[in-house]
Amino acid sequence: MSARALVVAGLAGGSGKSVVAVGLAAAWREAGRTVATFKKGPDYIDAGWLARAAGRPCYNLDPYLSPVEELRRGFYSHCPPDGLVVLEGNRGLFDGVDAAGGYSTAELACQLDLPVLLVVNCSKTTRTVAALVMGCQVFDPRVRLVGVVLNQIANARHEAVIRASLALRGLPPVLGVVRRRRRDIFPMRHLGITPHQESEGAERTLAELAALAREGFDLAAIEAAMAELPAAGPQAVAPTVTTAPVRIGILRDAAFQFYYEENLEALRGAGAELVEINALTAAALPPDLDGLYIGGGFPETSADLLAENEGFRISVRNAAQDGLPIYAECGGLIFLGRAIVLEGREYPLAGVFPITFGLGKKPQAHGYSQFRVEGANPFYPVGSVIRGHEFRYSTVDAWDGQPEELTLAMERGTGFQGGRDGLVFGNVLALYTHVLASGTPAWASGLVAAARRRKSSR
Repeated sequence: MSARALVVAGLAGGSGKSVVAVGLAAAWREAGRTVATFKKGPDYIDAGWLARAAGRPCYNLDPYLSPVEELRRGFYSHCPPDGLVVLEGNRGLFDGVDAAGGYSTAELACQLDLPVLLVVNCSKTTRTVAALVMGCQVFDPRVRLVGVVLNQIANARHEAVIRASLALRGLPPVLGVVRRRRRDIFPMRHLGITPHQESEGAERTLAELAALAREGFDLAAIEAAMAELPAAGPQAVAPTVTTAPVRIGILRDAAFQFYYEENLEALRGAGAELVEINALTAAALPPDLDGLYIGGGFPETSADLLAENEGFRISVRNAAQDGLPIYAECGGLIFLGRAIVLEGREYPLAGVFPITFGLGKKPQAHGYSQFRVEGANPFYPVGSVIRGHEFRYSTVDAWDGQPEELTLAMERGTGFQGGRDGLVFGNVLALYTHVLASGTPAWASGLVAAARRRKSSR
């Protein structure tokens, strides 16, 4: 039996895509089906919930960050032969970086030739839903809308009027209904959905979403509407590694949780053995590491625990001073700073760089980015142009350096300061920009090569 797949899209952010996508994955897995999930766009939190619901890693697909052929290879390489594949879009279906909808969910659906299940927030509207669905149907004839999920339905009459309005126009059928609720299903906080790693009730949330899909969706009809994938789509080619592996530490805990599965796979494929480390509880870095990768996350929500674990912070600073290759992005950059100030209280950090961070009430940087490598660093060749993305609330409140000391010139996005990013200290590169390995092959090879140099020098 071939895998079947579809895209779950919405009219806008907040339409309920994650409720539907995670609910489908949880319900099908609960029924004993093999489920694979993907998330369009740069996103860690939704991808984390999708992975937990499916019981297997979720992979990110983004047309801005990765070439189309690499997208296709990544997609087909991670689709199980008999699986049900759910790809959650981002923002509105046709929303991209420009008026032409470049890099949108619709473009991705067309590139993969997948049908779309459209989620519509029906709060305080009835017949207009039909106009919105019709608009999406005719806006781009390449996009195949195969069904609609009605979200925020107040009562039976509300649902009946919308169903009749869609049917009168011959529009795609209603394949699911999500009733209005008094509270959010996902745990929420000021930055949006709480990551599953920080939610004590994550399993309860998934059980609730599975029940919602089981009771409110026509699961058989949704499965029938999914596209049957070719038995032999384009596959990624695994690199051949003939040398002994290097050991690269990964800080992975409630504070540092933003890792693309593709990035971890790329490191393994390049010859790395990954060693997961909990920065909140470990006494120190393992002594036999050849490199360290510190991803993003929310160090601010665990600032007290990070500050209390003084021995670990000192071990990271000592390792940096001793020449350990360290790649740190966003939350990892913050951790390598001197301190972070939250609500008037200062929390000490690793102290590799003389920076004091704060936390703004609004995003300080958000969206796609691109930088050019202008200065020497341990990982990227000078002259490289790298695409990535940024999302941060943190602020640089004090720094003893100058923007011209930063090694990366931002061609799109905000960076660290003065239109630049990338702090370098010895074999450390710390930056706000996140990268996706499938679109940046130099990232994994550069980190592993630096780790191999470190190993051979000992």
